[in-house]
Amino acid sequence: MHEFSEYCNNVLDKLLSFTFAFVHSMMFLVYLLNLDYLYAFSVIQTLKGHSACDELLSDSFPYKELENGVLWEVQGKWVVQGAVDVDIGANPSAEGGDDDEGVDDQAVKVVDIVDTFRLQEQPSFDKKGFVGYIKKYIKNLTPKLEGEAQDLFKKNIESATKFLMSKLKDLQFFLGESMHDDGALVFAYYKDGATEPTFLYIAPGLKEVKC
Repeated sequence: MHEFSEYCNNVLDKLLSFTFAFVHSMMFLVYLLNLDYLYAFSVIQTLKGHSACDELLSDSFPYKELENGVLWEVQGKWVVQGAVDVDIGANPSAEGGDDDEGVDDQAVKVVDIVDTFRLQEQPSFDKKGFVGYIKKYIKNLTPKLEGEAQDLFKKNIESATKFLMSKLKDLQFFLGESMHDDGALVFAYYKDGATEPTFLYIAPGLKEVKC
């Protein structure tokens, strides 16, 4: 009887040890899963130019594909900020630009995309200058693309260029913060009757970076 009781105690001890180890392992697993969960939601996708390391866009700004995905169209917005020294990039229209009622005297209006990514406005192009820029940009970018991305770019960049050319007189031109000579240009214009700018990106010239 004594031996049976001792046997039962040993079995019980082993069960308790196993249960403790199992619970401890599960708690550790939950901890790891929670870390992954937090990490997944802390990741922000940013898009940088291939030729320069400037951030030009992020996934917090939705885009619409044009010209079979070679161009991305992104809607900008005028926003009010406190006294900050920024290049606002464009003037608001007469309809909404002077409506400062209730706004602090030190506040300024900025375009969200220009302000967020510190885009630097560049002089406008005439037709000859723009064609020269595009030819150089295509030559520099094409070898950096691979496979289907390169094929898509080659197939559709001509129509994308024509689309940009059709709006040349209305376009504003921006470079990233570093103002790198070979950096990707960001284009902006106002659609008919619009009071907020629309931005255009040459999508193959952007690369995703997790930060």
